[in-house]
Amino acid sequence: MLEVVELSWRVGDIAIVDGVSLRLDRGEFLGVIGPNGAGKTSLFNLITGSRRASAGRVLLDGTDISGLATHRRAQLGLGRTFQASSVFGALSVRENVRLGVQAKLGGSFRLWRRAGSFREVTERADQHLATVGLSGRGDALAGTLAHGEKRKLEIALLLAGEPTVMLLDEPMAGVASEDVPDLVEVIRGLTRHTGAAVLMVEHHMDVILGLADRLAVMHHGSLLACDTPEAVMANPTVQEAYLGEAL
Repeated sequence: MLEVVELSWRVGDIAIVDGVSLRLDRGEFLGVIGPNGAGKTSLFNLITGSRRASAGRVLLDGTDISGLATHRRAQLGLGRTFQASSVFGALSVRENVRLGVQAKLGGSFRLWRRAGSFREVTERADQHLATVGLSGRGDALAGTLAHGEKRKLEIALLLAGEPTVMLLDEPMAGVASEDVPDLVEVIRGLTRHTGAAVLMVEHHMDVILGLADRLAVMHHGSLLACDTPEAVMANPTVQEAYLGEAL
């Protein structure tokens, strides 16, 4: 579903991302780990188009999307969440997801349209809220949600775009420890509910080891290893790169 070929981003003589190649198959969960400053979020920015790559290509389901703007990549099925929580706090939880559904359906902001289409938008929004465990929170203002609930809402917004590839950038960041297991189960269900491929950056090693089919390890902008979690954690080069870091 996603192929990254020799992707690089250089700023002057400094390589922020240096010749990274990855492949992500349908329904696969690939975790991206690495010490702080390894280039993980920068890699996401290159894949989604929010940063222009210095070299390399990004292919989505076999189509080269390297030259496309971020919104065009999203329209083709590339969805993303961010490290910092981002929802419309003054809108209800349901209204947040409705906006995502309307954007996906297209033409949803026209004044004259069939009344049934409004029901369709609401029904789809409620389905996505049910998937992330927020069925009873649809009428609450998004700004009043606990941080863990906001993370779930962001995933519901992601689902509203019906992506075939989902990029999750540190979804556990700032989430209270007691809320982590519930959020992990929501994320675990993404491939099951949608069949999408998932690429996730995460610093909580117990979380990523429990979710990922494979792990990609980045260090100083380069791909250090990409293999099963067991093989990666036993890799002496990976262990050396993490020396002084919490594994």
